[in-house]
Amino acid sequence: MAGALLYLRSPVTTAASSSSTKEKEFDNVHKIRLPDKTRNSRVLILGGTGRVGGSTAIALSNLCPELRVIIGGRNREKGDAMAAKLGKNSEFAEVNIDEVESLKTALSEADLVVHTAGPFQQAEKCTVLEAAIETKTAYIDVCDDTSYAFRAKSFKDRAIAANIPAITTGGIYPGVSNVMAAELVRVARSESKGEPERLRFHYYTAGTGGAGPTILVTSFLLLGEEVVAYNKGEEIKLKPYSGMLNIDFGKGIGKRDVYLLNLPEVRSAYKVLGVPTVSARFGTAPFFWNWGMTAMTNFLPMEFLRDRDKVQRLVQLFDPLVRAVDGIAGERVSMRVDLECTDGRRTVGIFSHRRLSVSVGTATAAFALAILEGSTQPGVWFPEEPEGIAVEARQTLLERAAQGTINFVMNKPPWMVETDPKELGLGIYV
Repeated sequence: MAGALLYLRSPVTTAASSSSTKEKEFDNVHKIRLPDKTRNSRVLILGGTGRVGGSTAIALSNLCPELRVIIGGRNREKGDAMAAKLGKNSEFAEVNIDEVESLKTALSEADLVVHTAGPFQQAEKCTVLEAAIETKTAYIDVCDDTSYAFRAKSFKDRAIAANIPAITTGGIYPGVSNVMAAELVRVARSESKGEPERLRFHYYTAGTGGAGPTILVTSFLLLGEEVVAYNKGEEIKLKPYSGMLNIDFGKGIGKRDVYLLNLPEVRSAYKVLGVPTVSARFGTAPFFWNWGMTAMTNFLPMEFLRDRDKVQRLVQLFDPLVRAVDGIAGERVSMRVDLECTDGRRTVGIFSHRRLSVSVGTATAAFALAILEGSTQPGVWFPEEPEGIAVEARQTLLERAAQGTINFVMNKPPWMVETDPKELGLGIYV
């Protein structure tokens, strides 16, 4: 349990290595020794030949070299190449998540499955989670879709009956951002005379963050969803990619425009943390990508943006241009979580990294390690639930996820972290 966890005490606010490859960026991570019973666990990463899954595999192999990492995917050539890169403790397993029996066979040989085979938007079933429960395999996914996340949550009782721990939305955002929010709320309730009243998630990613077509499909599909937010305990629905705010992400990122999107952490944080006003915004760079997203929302029919096949064809059309711009824009990522209390207390958490394609793997690996260490109770949980990540294990998870960041701070007043600090009025907004 958490009392036996290894706490990492090295600074996490220093700059990441300037090496040109992801593998070298992982060289300076702190090795983690798991409990004896899970030290040689077999971790199956579905989507392991993709950007997020591959990054997670690299992170896990570097953090815990004794783990057996299984790359799950449909492309044997790519899978064998990734396994060879990771070394002797890795192998490839040909898995198609739409073929239930082969999926169950692969899961039956694993102790933990990490589901990164997105996009999760418009998926009608939680096939991998159901198979994990049937084969009694611990589970984590990097879902970023509200409907999918709450569908997964509906399997909680079945997971409890099977004695299986599972976390949904366990990547970087949502994921690490949820844990940041939970800690801001916990500390505020222990130190403040007021109650948390407004929680806002702000995200920035340069270009596609090096994640390529998958994140672009996700972003376009989100433009076809009404934004659910909460204002003083009332659920409200807003237009996607509206409500622009200029947010200061602090050192290494600066001020960026962000826009409303329908993200699962809004609903889960509202329900789990009990904050009456919650919203989430996202922005990208270069600035004309934001203009393009706004134009798509205003001029393309919602039916088009909700059609996964049409969106995927649109992404294929844009892909060469996107990759060219990504080469110029880079892939910096930043999360800022703001909490305001009824007594005027205002605190923020900021997490910034030079490379989303690296940090998403480190973040997902941090959740996987928490499950292997026994932090997660049987059932299906969101990251901010104490049954998902135990309260006493949150600090460890955040420190692990933040390795290599250029800026990581928690529970600071805004003026201490902003590049151009100023006091803001407490207006009515979400």
